[in-house]
Amino acid sequence: MSDTNPAPGGFGPPNPPPQQPAPGYGYPQQPGPGYGYPQTGPSYPAAPPVGYPQAPGYGMPMQPRNGMGTSGLVLGIIGVVCSLTFFLWFFGVILGILAIIFGAIGRGRANRGEANNKGAATAGLVCGIVACVILPLLGVLLFASIMGGLGAA
Repeated sequence: MSDTNPAPGGFGPPNPPPQQPAPGYGYPQQPGPGYGYPQTGPSYPAAPPVGYPQAPGYGMPMQPRNGMGTSGLVLGIIGVVCSLTFFLWFFGVILGILAIIFGAIGRGRANRGEANNKGAATAGLVCGIVACVILPLLGVLLFASIMGGLGAA
């Protein structure tokens, strides 16, 4: 006896296997073999290449540049404290000069809209002026009055 199954009448060659209808005619598509990339639905568009300009309104806003105004304020405060100290008045004058420079640059940036700390820059400018001019001047006047008082006696 042979391996093949005969036709229904028992005679002739075996019947061919039934054919599957083509996909798309109301029948779902059968999955293919287990290799290759999986079939997925629509995906997101690819990101634009690096270096190309983006459309207006999508970039990051520019961060404020507050460093000069803040450093002017800090140097001005330290300069005033050093100027009040008898032994450190020289450092107070140097820090006061730096505070005037940094405070003026910080105010200029705030006026142009590049920074948002105009008050801190102004306070640094004022503290720098006080540390450079007023407190050393008061120290010199105090020293002169002490020396004048000793000479009169």
